[in-house]
Amino acid sequence: MSKPAGDTASNPSIPGAYSPLKVPIFRAFWFASFGSNIGTWINVVTSGWVMTDLSPSPVMVSLVQAATSLPMVLFALVAGALTDIVDRRRYLMATQIWMAVCAAMLAVLAGTGQIDAWNLLILTFALAVGASMATPALNVTAPELVPRALLPQAVALSSLSMNLSRSVGPAIGGLLLVQLGAWAAYSINAISFIGMILMLWYWKHEPAERSLPPERFFQALRAGLRYAHLASPFRAVLIRATAFIVFATSAWALLPLIARVELAGGPGTYGLLLAFVGIGAVTGILVLPRLQAYISRDSLVLVASIVYALTTVALATIRSEMILYGVMAACGAAWVSVLWSLQVAAQISVPAWVRGRALSLYIMVFSTGMTIGSLLWGWIAGQTGIPFALLLSAAGAVVTAVLVRKFSLGTQEAPDLAPSNHWAPHPPAAEGLQGDRGPVLVTIEYEVAPGQREAFLEAIQPLGAIRRRDGAFAWGVFEDIAVPGRYIEFFQHDSWLDHLRQHTRVTREDQRVQENVLGFHTGSSAPKVSHYVGGAPAATMVSSMATGS
Repeated sequence: MSKPAGDTASNPSIPGAYSPLKVPIFRAFWFASFGSNIGTWINVVTSGWVMTDLSPSPVMVSLVQAATSLPMVLFALVAGALTDIVDRRRYLMATQIWMAVCAAMLAVLAGTGQIDAWNLLILTFALAVGASMATPALNVTAPELVPRALLPQAVALSSLSMNLSRSVGPAIGGLLLVQLGAWAAYSINAISFIGMILMLWYWKHEPAERSLPPERFFQALRAGLRYAHLASPFRAVLIRATAFIVFATSAWALLPLIARVELAGGPGTYGLLLAFVGIGAVTGILVLPRLQAYISRDSLVLVASIVYALTTVALATIRSEMILYGVMAACGAAWVSVLWSLQVAAQISVPAWVRGRALSLYIMVFSTGMTIGSLLWGWIAGQTGIPFALLLSAAGAVVTAVLVRKFSLGTQEAPDLAPSNHWAPHPPAAEGLQGDRGPVLVTIEYEVAPGQREAFLEAIQPLGAIRRRDGAFAWGVFEDIAVPGRYIEFFQHDSWLDHLRQHTRVTREDQRVQENVLGFHTGSSAPKVSHYVGGAPAATMVSSMATGS
């Protein structure tokens, strides 16, 4: 992978919103993504409106949104695992070609008059499968192209690409529908993938050097799920995302019907409503990186969620197009404020080795909420009417936003998740071990002053969570009843190779936790670390004096 420009972390001022675009590789990636995103929003407007022609049922219209988000639920974890273990450039090229073919098929069906509700849903689903397989890799790649200090700005620019295209794409889509028909809109979407394909073709991608063989697929999948379960900052992101999206998706699922039924408008009305969402989102993105200096992410998500709920109330009660255009701008600003905060928190809360899997889980949770929400609000609207469904979702959004505010998204300053590489190397006796030998038992012996017992046990608990998060299937601490103050910490791995991987996963943030524990050790030498390895040809034990394992 091309190396990003020098780190700007030493600059005390906040970098400008457009600073990442000074990095050539990120700039090329951004413009290719922007073109593809325009095509995506043209497709969203076209499919939503075509379905209202084919079937006026709120359930069928909401199924378009469900078909778009369901693949993210089904395939995001698979895509995240592949992102972390395969050649990312070739993988992304395959996904872009798949989506271009699906969009071309929609164009052919629309152009020949053979499109119906079910082949529209099937190809929408197939197109979304490609997007679900590509999204984790795209989300991981973009931040790696810039210095760590520019990560919030890079995330904001990625959101800008999506939301600026949200302003341009719907307007183009509505115009194409009126002037030429759905076939032209679908054709533009197919063409929009060419820029990303060409960018990936010419990208001089250099895969990171691996000192260890890559994880097997199911092993990588399990490691990602384990990390998300045990990493509390990232777990908070998933909880806050779920609480928001289940209720927020009502507006997107029902917007085509609001334009057609409630406002008695045409495709131009629908396109303009989405365009003003994009205008509001772009405005929000331009100020969000600066705003982070004055308001915490937790507060921003809470306030933006309430504002979004109020715009949903306005959609349910106001029937003036001109007023609703302003409402949709506020809706877009609130929407992007929540998503930007969650995305930044997700990006900075996980290290590089598991980022693809973690972000894919975030996408899966988000998409599950959209799928369930789309079906739920479509069904409720069909039973009770569109205004009632919107009002109910707005009330639910406010209540859940308040209930989950205790799950903090972390501080504004990003934790240092770079590899620490501070664990002492294993003794020469371990060099000849087969990687699949196991299970592995690691023990560390501490000597602690009797008066420090409670403080030591409290300090070592976070270290235990780190051990399990990074691959240990068991962890614990035992006290020697015959020798007061003597403790043995242990943890276990399935194989020697799994333990070696743990060495590469320890971050500088983890190092600080470990140093805090070591501060309680009163022995004349470092804690004794022993490694016991099971399996053929015979049980083996190697020992060392080290500060890690």
